[in-house]
Amino acid sequence: MIKVIPLGGIGEIGLNMMVFEDDRSAFIVDAGLMFPEAYGFGIDLIIPDISYLNLIKEKLKAIIFTHGHEDHIGAYPFFIDQLGDIPVYGTGFTLGLLEGKLKELKGSTLREFYLIKPGDELAIGSFKIEFIRVCHSIPDCVALAIRTEEGIILHSGDLKIEFSAPLDERTDLNKFSQLASEGVKLLILDATNADRTGWSLSEKEVSANLENLIRSKEGRVIVALFASNIRRIGELFRIAEKTGRYVALVGKSLLENTKLASEFEYLNLPDNLVKIEDIEKIEPSKLLIITTGSQAEPMSSLSLIASGNHKHINVKPGDTIILSSRFITGRERSITHMINNLSRLGAEVFYADVLPVHASGHAHMKELELLLSLIKPEYLLPVHGEYRHLYALKRIAQDISLPEERIIIMENGETLILEDGEVKRGPRVNAGRVFVDGKGLGDVEEVVLRDRRHLAEDGIVVCVMVVDEQTGEIISGPELITKGVFLEGKSGELLKQAKGKIMERWSQIIPQVPLENVELEEEVKKVLRGFLKKEIGRFPVIIPVIIRM
Repeated sequence: MIKVIPLGGIGEIGLNMMVFEDDRSAFIVDAGLMFPEAYGFGIDLIIPDISYLNLIKEKLKAIIFTHGHEDHIGAYPFFIDQLGDIPVYGTGFTLGLLEGKLKELKGSTLREFYLIKPGDELAIGSFKIEFIRVCHSIPDCVALAIRTEEGIILHSGDLKIEFSAPLDERTDLNKFSQLASEGVKLLILDATNADRTGWSLSEKEVSANLENLIRSKEGRVIVALFASNIRRIGELFRIAEKTGRYVALVGKSLLENTKLASEFEYLNLPDNLVKIEDIEKIEPSKLLIITTGSQAEPMSSLSLIASGNHKHINVKPGDTIILSSRFITGRERSITHMINNLSRLGAEVFYADVLPVHASGHAHMKELELLLSLIKPEYLLPVHGEYRHLYALKRIAQDISLPEERIIIMENGETLILEDGEVKRGPRVNAGRVFVDGKGLGDVEEVVLRDRRHLAEDGIVVCVMVVDEQTGEIISGPELITKGVFLEGKSGELLKQAKGKIMERWSQIIPQVPLENVELEEEVKKVLRGFLKKEIGRFPVIIPVIIRM
């Protein structure tokens, strides 16, 4: 019996993590994180709940990474202490990025790791795994052909089909065809762009658009992108040389990634690189700046530039700024705000919605049709997308005649069992999200987020009262302190009325049997909650402070 258990990456973008398990052994594929959306007040990162892994810790033999994006490797540094010395497998560039993450977050290095490359094979208990080259928006990506006693499971990882990509980066369709001839029992397929028609844009087309745009500009050009998009960075180096521009790199991750990529010979650093400290010495028409911060992350280089707080770069009229990346879900408002600031400072800003300056690393509909037609899986499990993406992939599969009952839409924590030739659902295991807040891991619960959201939306009211220890009569107060509460321009009158309501209720309850502070505080809350709901239609957080003297 083989179990396939997603602990993240189903019905969401990010948190990609999947467990493969039989009676004797288990291994993990990927351990990704997710960045919080606007409602994640104070939350820095979100990672998968790995409590199930602790239950099968004795069976865990390895963790395999398909590629080096944060949504596939970013959670690992937070798990390493719990998982212990489980062997780590990945391609060179992937392990290099992972090592950098560990040094940054833990001050440590990878303990037991093994370098793999496309074509390599690995045995983990009864599982036999072959690594297959696939094309994505970062170098060194692999899919996994997992041979089991129940048949072949093909895990695509993140991929696209790009026939104009360099030969050593193209998705290996020949290998997929060979696997199809053997028979693929279960295909686990990237559904991220399943709702996008046609074929994904190629890097060749993006490069041509970038070159035409940069060549047409007389001032400085600043291009913001993901620091992991090494092929596009290489294209920008080429464009700078063709258009007679010097290149400056801005951002820690960009500097580290380009250095790592050059070590693995995925990138040739150009001779026309200049230090960011020297850019003012260069004529604007001769300068191309490549930077991070396309997602308007706080304190990122482009965010600092947009707010006028960057140490070396101030936006000037005549500057052209290109966001050569997609808008990550949850960051749209921040990115739009940043674009507005850049425009206000005099820059002309281009992004994917107004010009094709970015190509996704995920397959569109036509590519997915081709993959499904080529691989001909017996069963399909869509992953790596929100539910709209999963169901879009389901429709594509049905259109090419895969029966509906053989297309499995799962949830995180559900178990898929392969046994005696059948693929069926099994019992659910514990799965969910763990919030990372500063140095705290998992100490922020949903109720805390709800309180933070409540505070942000409705504000807070503190009621301070000093009462006689013996009689319960009010000696001082009630004093009402409000923060973030909108009182419609009549705060003095409303607060006066609120105090009167509290004193009226107080006179009713004091003659009764002496009450504990917690009961008195609850009465104050009820009075204020009812009054504020009636007068302003809002529900601020109410904190009574009763001091006995």
